[in-house]
Amino acid sequence: MNLPVLYHTDGCHLCEQAMALLAQCQVDYVLVDIISEQHLVDSFGIRIPVLENANGQHLDWPFASPQIKQFLSPNKE
Repeated sequence: MNLPVLYHTDGCHLCEQAMALLAQCQVDYVLVDIISEQHLVDSFGIRIPVLENANGQHLDWPFASPQIKQFLSPNKE
């Protein structure tokens, strides 16, 4: 089972909101700080927080509970 990934960085208040929302939705996820790799900064620097599903698709902030559930649905292609 591949867990969704939340791309974030420390001190990002929007990222904190996204983490709280994922917790409310009881979603287990992997947290990846984009500052660890330059290509992540280049890709997500102005977009974080960004949620990635098992298919490698991205959901950019802002998102809400219904969007998270639909985005992470196993039937999502």
